[in-house]
Amino acid sequence: MSVRRLSTVQPESFEFSKETMKQAQWWMAKYPPGRQQSAVIPLLWLVQKQEGWVSEPAIRAVAELLGMAKIRVLEVATFYTMFHLEPVGQTVVQVCGTTPCQLRGSEALMAVCKKKIGPKDHRSADGKLYWQEVECMGACANAPMAAINDYYYEDLTPEALEKLIDQFAAGESPKPGSAIGRQGSAPEGGPLVLTDPSLYDGSRAKPFALPNAAKEPAE
Repeated sequence: MSVRRLSTVQPESFEFSKETMKQAQWWMAKYPPGRQQSAVIPLLWLVQKQEGWVSEPAIRAVAELLGMAKIRVLEVATFYTMFHLEPVGQTVVQVCGTTPCQLRGSEALMAVCKKKIGPKDHRSADGKLYWQEVECMGACANAPMAAINDYYYEDLTPEALEKLIDQFAAGESPKPGSAIGRQGSAPEGGPLVLTDPSLYDGSRAKPFALPNAAKEPAE
């Protein structure tokens, strides 16, 4: 895992918008008194949704709001690759480079990103696209895969990823999921078991009448 550091260029300040603060307070209210620090990940995510990335002033603001030491919030922000520590483009492509994806062709996907976007961890020339290599995102059965903005795109080929990048660059929102139409994590070509929907859709269930709960007591 590469070392993740804050951008060398930082804004002077950060301020929660009214809507972001409203959502932050909603998340904080989910936890018992004294446990509001448990909301640190949702709050950092809200900050990123507002600003597009997580800055140092934003980390300080989250720490103050939650009553946490700044270093604790910094630890969370730098650990999870879901948080962007520098300005990124409108579309962020995160290519998984862990072993299952690597064995299934993730290096070819990274080559596509280099060709279409440029060097990793940098925005494209027009500022719209950004890509980075990340560690496992938990979709190993459908390798190779990439997270693009908020969604997973799986079973990718270089051609499929190139098409996705072009679509996002054009302002489109391609449907997430498997590029080969795989159902969940079923084998390629379709499920091999439970192929009859009636086995799980409830159509075979027999009518069942609840016993009368108001029976007269036995003498």
